[in-house]
Amino acid sequence: MKKPVNAKQISPVANAAGFRFALVVSRFNSFITDRLLSGALEALEAAGADEENIEVVRVPGSFEIPLAAKILAAAGRADAVIAVGCVLRGETAHFDYVAGEVARGVQLAQLDTGVPVIFCVLTCDTLEQAIDRAGLKAGNKGYEAGLAAAEMANLSKQLRATEASRAAKKSPRGKRR
Repeated sequence: MKKPVNAKQISPVANAAGFRFALVVSRFNSFITDRLLSGALEALEAAGADEENIEVVRVPGSFEIPLAAKILAAAGRADAVIAVGCVLRGETAHFDYVAGEVARGVQLAQLDTGVPVIFCVLTCDTLEQAIDRAGLKAGNKGYEAGLAAAEMANLSKQLRATEASRAAKKSPRGKRR
């Protein structure tokens, strides 16, 4: 199939200026989540976010992240939310339940509110894997999440503006003569 030559393209930009961000951070495994938080904050700062437009909310564990994320998003306190946690595989099925439900809950929070919720919950087999993803061998996934939040805040704004423009053109009051 041939790609349309004049297709309209909407691409996100990692510019955080003027946007509000909330980070929901699990205290459990704080050795890892604090590193992820630092990376996310560094990325938001590099993208131009104002410190007074960033709110950090601590929750006991990763399982509690989706509810806090949904409350923040539904209240209009953020243009994007970053969910920061770390679930390490243990000797029981607890990992599977927590990891799956956190992922599902974060997805539902963003779908229910229309506010992007960036998934920065590490689900690792070992502590070493988590350390690697929180700033060593694999970079800092928190930094990546911060950039993704800036991009999605921008993209959401662009898409809403495009939709509002289309709706105005379809409205009897918005038609030009």
